[in-house]
Amino acid sequence: MKRFITMFCAIVALNLNIKAQDITQNEEEGDKYLFRYDYHEAIESYVQAKYLTSSGLRNLANSYTKLNNYRKAEETFALLCNSKYELLPEDYYQYAMALKINGKLLESKSWFAKFQLLKPNDLRAISFANNAYKLDNLKKDSGRFQIIPMELNTNVEDFGTAYYLDKIVFASTRSNESMINRKDNRTNQPYLDLYVSKIENKQLSTPELFSNSINERYNVGPASFNKDGTIMAFTRNKHRDHGADHVVELQIYFSTYKGGNWSTPEPFIHNNPAYSVGQPFLTWDGKTMYFTSDMPGGYGSSDLYKTTKNEQNEWSKPQNLGNKINTEGDEMFPFYQELNEVFLFASTGHYGFGGLDVFMCRLSNDKVGVVSNVGYPLNSLEDDYALILNDSLTHGYFSSNRNEGNFDHIFGVNVIQKLDAGKKIIGVSKDYTGKYIPNAHIVLKNENGQVRDTLTSNKLGEYAFLVPSNQKFHLVGMKKNYGDGHREASTYVTETDVYADLVMLDKSTIDTSKLKVGNDLAKISFKGNLNKDIAYFDFDKFDIRPDAALELDKIVTIMNAYPKLVIQLSSYTDCSASKEYNQTLSVKRAKSSLAYIQQRVTNPSRITGNGYGETKLRNDCDCQIAAYKGCTDAQNQLNRRTEFIILKNN
Repeated sequence: MKRFITMFCAIVALNLNIKAQDITQNEEEGDKYLFRYDYHEAIESYVQAKYLTSSGLRNLANSYTKLNNYRKAEETFALLCNSKYELLPEDYYQYAMALKINGKLLESKSWFAKFQLLKPNDLRAISFANNAYKLDNLKKDSGRFQIIPMELNTNVEDFGTAYYLDKIVFASTRSNESMINRKDNRTNQPYLDLYVSKIENKQLSTPELFSNSINERYNVGPASFNKDGTIMAFTRNKHRDHGADHVVELQIYFSTYKGGNWSTPEPFIHNNPAYSVGQPFLTWDGKTMYFTSDMPGGYGSSDLYKTTKNEQNEWSKPQNLGNKINTEGDEMFPFYQELNEVFLFASTGHYGFGGLDVFMCRLSNDKVGVVSNVGYPLNSLEDDYALILNDSLTHGYFSSNRNEGNFDHIFGVNVIQKLDAGKKIIGVSKDYTGKYIPNAHIVLKNENGQVRDTLTSNKLGEYAFLVPSNQKFHLVGMKKNYGDGHREASTYVTETDVYADLVMLDKSTIDTSKLKVGNDLAKISFKGNLNKDIAYFDFDKFDIRPDAALELDKIVTIMNAYPKLVIQLSSYTDCSASKEYNQTLSVKRAKSSLAYIQQRVTNPSRITGNGYGETKLRNDCDCQIAAYKGCTDAQNQLNRRTEFIILKNN
C-alpha cells in the first residue's frame, strides 16, 4: 500500500522557486544526467538549483516518475501545473497519471479531462473517454484473480518471466560478491542477469544463473524462447555507443542451443544505435517475434512491433501493431498465447488503474480485436506488467512493484474467471450449392445497424471478424452478379469462435421467367434443385427452424436482388387443434417470418403478411371429418407452411 503525504508538506519539502529566468548551471547538469538516464544524479542537480525553468521542473518530475517515486512526481507536477508557466498538454497527462497511481482518482480524472480537452484526438484521451468509468466497476470484481506472492522475492529486482520448457527464466539484479560493484546508473542497482527457476507447485525454486555465455557485463534480460527451448531472444546493452548522443541503447540478440550449450549471441538485424529494441517474445516456432521499440515512426514513446522470418531465414521489416494497441504512451512487454490467440501487453497509454497496467486483446492474422484491461487485482495502482499465461489461460506469472520496498517483484496468478479477450466470427461466403465465393465484400453491423467493420473474403471465401463478447451482429455479403447474403451472429456464447457462413445467390441461377405476379416466390426454380417448399414450422411452434432460416435467406436474397418485388406472406397450420387456436398460431408464425425478412431486406415495407390458420390445406386431411386423425405426420407437416405470393414486380 502506498503511503500518502499531503500536498502542502510536499511543496514545502521541495523548496524550489519557479522563475521565468535563464537556465542555471545545476539545471544544465541535471539535463545532462537525464540525457544519460542517470535519474538519481539528475534529481540531485535539479533540487540544488536556486530555481528551475518550466523545462527543468518538468524534467525533475519525469525523473521521479522514472524511479517510481510517484509521490515526488505528483508534488513536482503540481508545482508545474499550478504555476504561471506555459504548459504542455503532456504536463496535464503526466500529473493525472501521478495522481492516479497515488490513489487520488477523482483529482486524476479532473486533470485527464483537461488533457482530453487539449488533445481530443490523442489515443490516450480517447481511451480515457471510453474507459474511465468502466474501470470503476471492473475494480470491484476482486474475485477475478488469485495473486500468489513468490517466495524467491527479496530486496532486489526480479521481473520479466518467460516460459522455458518446464522452467521460468527471468531478469534479476541479484548478484554474487564478485559482481556486486556492477551498478546501473538508472536504478543504482546491480546490472541485470538472466536466472532460471523450476516450477514447484506454482512457486519458483531457488534461482540459478541461466548461462555464463549469455550473461555478461551490463544488463541482460528479459528473454523469450521457442516452444522447444532451442532458440532464445533476449535484451541486452551494447558494450559501448559511438553515436552522437553517447547513450547505450537496448538491443536484441539471439542464441541457439546446440551440443548442450548456448551459441555465441548474434544481433538482431534491425538493431540500431539510434534507438532501442528489446523485450522480445518468440512464437512457438521461433519464426515470429513481437518486441518493444522507440524507433521513429511510432505512435508514442515506445510501441510494440512484429517481425517474421522469410524463406531465406531473414527477419522482415518491423511492422507496427497499429493504433488499437499502440498509443502516444508506452506499450511494452508483449506476450502472445497462440493456442487461444490472446495477446497481452503492458501500457501507460490505455486508461488503467495505475502506471503500467496489463491489457489484452484477440490477435488473429494481424487483426486486432477489442483491447481491454485484464482487471483488478492483477492490475493495481502500481506498475503491473509482463503477464505470461499457460496454454489453458488458468495460471501464469507477472511482475509488479506493488510491494512496500518499490522493487519489481514476480507474482504468480491463478485465473479464477476465464479471461474474455473477445470473440471471433468466422465464416465462408458461398452459394446455395456450397461453392465458395471469393473476394466478396463483407460488412459487419452491430444490432443497431451501424457498420462496425468491412473486409474482403479471401480466395477461398473465408473471412473473420474480431468482436466483443455479449453482443449481436448482422453480416451482409455482397458481390457483383450475386444477391446480397445476410446472416445473424451472436457472441452471447461460451465458445471463443462463432461460425457464421454467408450464403449468396448467383443471379444467373434464378428462373426470372417465374418472377410473375401471383406466383409463390418459394416455388421459383433454381438451378441445383432448390425449388422446394420452405419455412415449415414444428408442431405447435412458431419459432423459425434452422433449416427454415436458410430457406428464408433465399427469399431475402431474391428480394434484395430485385428491389421492385412486392410480396404477400401467408402462414398456415394443420388442423390438429381448434380453429381458433390454429388461427392464433398462424398469426404468430406469420409475424416470425415477416420479422425475419423485414430485418434483412431493403425497403421492408415491400413485404406484408398475415396468418390464415387451417383455411387452405395442401392435401386431403379434411378437418371436418373423423378420418382426419388418420393423416400422417408428413401430411400434417405439409400444411404447416408459409407462402410468399408476388404482388408486384415493376
